[in-house]
Amino acid sequence: MKPNLLQRTTWRAILIGVLLIPANAYWIMQVEGVWNTGHSTALSLQWHVVVNLLALMLVNFGLKRYAPRFAFTAAELLTVYAMLALAGAVAGRDSYQILIPVMGWAFRYATPENEWASLIQRFLPSWLTIRDSPTLESLYSGESSLYARQHLLTLAIPVAMWSLFIGLLAWTMLCVNILIRKQWTHRERLSYPIIQLPMAIVEDGGKTTFFKNHLLWIGFAIGGGIDVLNGLHYLYPFVPGVPVTYQDHNLGVIFTSKPWNAVGVVPFPMYPFAIALGYFLPLDLAFSTWFFYVVRKLQQVLAAALGLKFLPGFPYLNQQSTGAWLGLFFVVMWLGRRQIADVLRKTLYNDSDVDDSDEPFTYRGSVIGASVGMLAIAVFCLRMGMSWWIIPPFFAIWFMLSIAITRARAELGPPTHELVGMNPGNMLVDVFGARAVGANNLAVFPLFWWFAGRGYRAHLMPHQLESLKMAESLRVNGRRLGWAMVLSVMVGSVAAFWALFHLGFETGLRNIPIGHDSGVWRMTELRLTAPQPPDIGGSTFMGVGAAVTFCLMFMRTRFLWWQLHPAGYALSLNFGIDYIWSCLIFSSAAKFLVLRFGGIRLYRRSIPLAFGVILGEYVVGAGWSLLATLLKRPMYDFYFA
Repeated sequence: MKPNLLQRTTWRAILIGVLLIPANAYWIMQVEGVWNTGHSTALSLQWHVVVNLLALMLVNFGLKRYAPRFAFTAAELLTVYAMLALAGAVAGRDSYQILIPVMGWAFRYATPENEWASLIQRFLPSWLTIRDSPTLESLYSGESSLYARQHLLTLAIPVAMWSLFIGLLAWTMLCVNILIRKQWTHRERLSYPIIQLPMAIVEDGGKTTFFKNHLLWIGFAIGGGIDVLNGLHYLYPFVPGVPVTYQDHNLGVIFTSKPWNAVGVVPFPMYPFAIALGYFLPLDLAFSTWFFYVVRKLQQVLAAALGLKFLPGFPYLNQQSTGAWLGLFFVVMWLGRRQIADVLRKTLYNDSDVDDSDEPFTYRGSVIGASVGMLAIAVFCLRMGMSWWIIPPFFAIWFMLSIAITRARAELGPPTHELVGMNPGNMLVDVFGARAVGANNLAVFPLFWWFAGRGYRAHLMPHQLESLKMAESLRVNGRRLGWAMVLSVMVGSVAAFWALFHLGFETGLRNIPIGHDSGVWRMTELRLTAPQPPDIGGSTFMGVGAAVTFCLMFMRTRFLWWQLHPAGYALSLNFGIDYIWSCLIFSSAAKFLVLRFGGIRLYRRSIPLAFGVILGEYVVGAGWSLLATLLKRPMYDFYFA
């Protein structure tokens, strides 16, 4: 179908998305930022976005019946979904909930003893930080108001500059997604597990047949019933609960003797929604994820047994994981070499054999757009005070990690993917040493912790690609959708700043549990006062991680029976997989049995049951969260991360 015959994103849908973003930002910042609960943005499929989509569906059923001219189309519902997903990622647990405290931490907690004034402050740009003492005191102590004139004047420039920066990142990532999309969607036909439920909801503007399936409501009763019971147990402990979180079970207590006790904590979560989401994962990928989690724990036992004093960081799990993700990037680029050649031919020679008419922007426009975006980011960073030579490797590493994470989401679809400490700055220090990296760069690295290091769960790039995939499947013209996604990031930035500043001046940042930023500043202080040399062991194990990734992919391309996938290896070496690893055991076992005894037909018939479990937990969990927001007190949290 030609682009001009596709459904189009309407201005009405964009306006609805813009109007919903601030309310959702406040909701996110209240439950996640202030109470450390909810954690919708820590999930690949954010529950607050799904609940908003369901609310629009209920409105649409009424419109279809009584005012069909004004009913929402699938394109409009998709637009709102994409905008809320991206804006939610901006306000996310690993995003602005990190950035906002970081902006003032080095000034609020500077003392004569830590010497941050001379070590760090002199390198931090005033236009990206908060250094006004009265504003800082009010923000961190609370019992004040954002809307005081001095506070607004102090915050205006940093808010505008960071919003510009994240807009540049979003624009550049969108252009890169356009360049790689066709390879993954058409040639490799990746499964995109995360979008299966929202696709089913928005198709044809919402179908009543979707909600008439009995299996859907059985699943809803299972997921929602558990959350109702656990919510009552939270309020009234005498009511029995169902222990399903990663904090409820620890298999590590079984191992008491050396070296087996080196496995540490082994959580065994059984989140119903995560099991249901895992049901859409390819079997080999789900198996690879929990298999390599076990391998990770065995590496810890091996390290304790060998006691390698000359390798104090062994088995260098974080470095292995980093190398694996970078290795996955190179594997992906090799598999997509034909697409890269097509892009180059179309860009340089306008080759008519390469068709880019179904893309939001042409390949030439996307290459130019990505280049301009990267150049603007580089200029921004130079103005921050970064050295010219550090900017290319820093962002090259970051974009490689971003593409690899996006690939894992498109192919594997993990319910969550927390990659803690996978920071381009840390990698550069490991390879070159702190002194070579330079004090000016070390001092500004913490300002990038919110998008390059904390966890990558709320990453914009996978949400963009998944929205483009949904647009293609629903036959929606992607051009206006692309602009809507960039706009949602900019609006989401301002809304996230407003929401957390509003709550921060009321409550006080020092009184809420989002102090992830303190560690990065202490690490910066250590690197500046006692510069570490290159970490030979860490750098070596980054190479080991990449080599294992290459070997796994080689085996997959040579032997059809080989089940282990490099994406599972990369994902499982970082501790973020602890939140869901055992859920994938249950989901992969269920899927295997269904396919083994009922075939693909039974699997397809069982999908509404999985949808229902997810919707049950999301709707009831969101209900508890909304009640908490209205009553200004925490309630049951169905997914604690």
